[in-house]
Amino acid sequence: MEEFRRSYSRLCRESGAEPQEAVLQQLHQLPRGRLDLATQSLTVDTCRALGKLLQSEALCIELILSDCMLSDEGATLLLRGLCTNTVVRLLDLKGNNLRAAGAEALGKLLRQNKSIQSLTLEWNNLGAWEDAFATFCGSLAANGALQQLDLRNNQISHKGAEELALALKGNTSLQQLDLRWNNIGLLGGRALVSCLSSNRTLWRLDLAGNNVPGDVLRAVEQAMDHNQDRHTTFRENQARTHVLSKEVQHLREEKSKQFLDLMETIDKQREEMAKSSRASAARVGQLQEALNERHSIINALKAKLQMTEAALALSEQKVQDLGQLLATAEQEQLSLSQKQAKERKLEQQEAAERESKLLRDLSAASEKNLLLRNQVDELERKVKSQQEQLFLTRQELTNTSAELKMRAVQAEERLDMEKRRSKQSLEDAENLRFKEVEHMTRHLEESERVMQERVQRLEAMRLSLEEELSRVKAVALTERGQAEEELIKAKSQARLEEQRLAHLEEKLRLLAQARDEAQGACLQQKQTVAEAQARASQLSLQVEGLRRRLEELQQELSNKDQEKVAEVTRVRVELQEQNGRLQAELTAQEALREKVAALERQQKVIASDHREALLDRESENASLRERLRLKEAEIARIRDEEAQRASFLQNAVLAYVQGSPLRALSPPK
Repeated sequence: MEEFRRSYSRLCRESGAEPQEAVLQQLHQLPRGRLDLATQSLTVDTCRALGKLLQSEALCIELILSDCMLSDEGATLLLRGLCTNTVVRLLDLKGNNLRAAGAEALGKLLRQNKSIQSLTLEWNNLGAWEDAFATFCGSLAANGALQQLDLRNNQISHKGAEELALALKGNTSLQQLDLRWNNIGLLGGRALVSCLSSNRTLWRLDLAGNNVPGDVLRAVEQAMDHNQDRHTTFRENQARTHVLSKEVQHLREEKSKQFLDLMETIDKQREEMAKSSRASAARVGQLQEALNERHSIINALKAKLQMTEAALALSEQKVQDLGQLLATAEQEQLSLSQKQAKERKLEQQEAAERESKLLRDLSAASEKNLLLRNQVDELERKVKSQQEQLFLTRQELTNTSAELKMRAVQAEERLDMEKRRSKQSLEDAENLRFKEVEHMTRHLEESERVMQERVQRLEAMRLSLEEELSRVKAVALTERGQAEEELIKAKSQARLEEQRLAHLEEKLRLLAQARDEAQGACLQQKQTVAEAQARASQLSLQVEGLRRRLEELQQELSNKDQEKVAEVTRVRVELQEQNGRLQAELTAQEALREKVAALERQQKVIASDHREALLDRESENASLRERLRLKEAEIARIRDEEAQRASFLQNAVLAYVQGSPLRALSPPK
């Protein structure tokens, strides 16, 4: 208020007038938010200064200007300043003798101001000027903020009441209207009664001292009671809506808290999923590295197969060379057989030796077969060990899958995409590897088939040679006689042929060694091919195991996705059920609160009854104790009296006995 005082003094000096001391004293003593200048005669300059200050004043809520002897000009200046004010809620202009200019200024104020809720205009002359009062009533109809209006003792006639009735028909905010001690009369009362049917907000209308008949007053009271009931129900509904809004806000806060908790749990699950996805990605990377290692092993095997194919080509070349040599040898043998018909015995011996050599070769081959069987057994043991290792790896895979099941709760779509890509790449690599392996196997089978056909051809040649030897033996038996005759002649030639035979035997020995070497090379090639096939089968088994593991992992991930979706739906259903339960619990709690309140009231009533009964019982107990005490005292007194009487009787009896003549005759005690 000190700043208000300084501003007031400054404006008065600017207008060339001195500020009123009484007003300054009142401004110094006033509380904050209330400007009370009642019974202060305000000049026009003061009203002008106050009007300028009230245009932008934001601290004054109540303005009391009752009995200030305001002139028309001063009231107009004050009310003009209040037209733009948005803070003042209460305005009191009681006893200022406002007239036409004041009524017009008040109408302008009600039309422009949107903050004044209570207006007191008691003891003025607004109704004496009908036109000005009509403008006031028109502004009142357009106003939407005023709730209380006091128009007592304003000389309002029945025409002014009719104007007020028209204003009340259009007004939707006025709740209390005081028209006591005016000149409304019967016509004005009827006009007001007719307007109350369309006005639903006015719940208090005072018409005492207006010469209004009783039936009109009763109609007004009925309408006011009806509006008041409506107003009370509206307030109750507002209170209920406020309480319900608070409860709804509380429920929303609880739901928001639950939602935040749920989001935190979902974030935690997402973090766990991210961790599990990273772990699974690392595991997939390890598996990819293992597959790369397997691919490198397959490439090495391919290189070995190429080397074996080259060795097979070389062996085939050697076999061809040996075939040519055999052909030349056969030609030479045919020529020698013609020349050496006489020396079949020696050839028979050589054949026997050859048979023995073949038997030795067969025995060596059988030994080699035994060695190969031993090697096959060793390979089977290796296969068993590898199967055990595969079983251990499967156990490890089951353990790791269990760990993944424990860790991998949910999977992300990105991981699924990466896994599908890796699956596609693995399938492409496996298809390529299967194609290469099939090509290699077909090539090996063809080479093996070619080698078997060549071996069969060699065996057929050996059989043909043996048949030829048998035929030669038969011819030798027939020609033996002739040979014996020609033996002497052939001895000279035999010596020469012996040298040739030695030479030929050396060639045959070399050919046999070459053939044995070719057979050994073929066996080695077969062994390497078998080993390569065994490794390829092992690798295919490992790849199939890895593929099954990937399929299991993908199945587990799909199951986890389904579990995640089911979990989310279950959580949603649980939240909905929980909301339903919470609402049911709220209703139950409200019912329980009502029951508790009723029980508390009953308990209070019962406690008060118990207190009264206890007080009555205590008073009865006290009275009974007093009676018992009195009875006990009386009983003690009676006992004392009886004892005294008994003692008296005993003494009397003793005295009587002692004084009687029978005492002398009685024996002494």
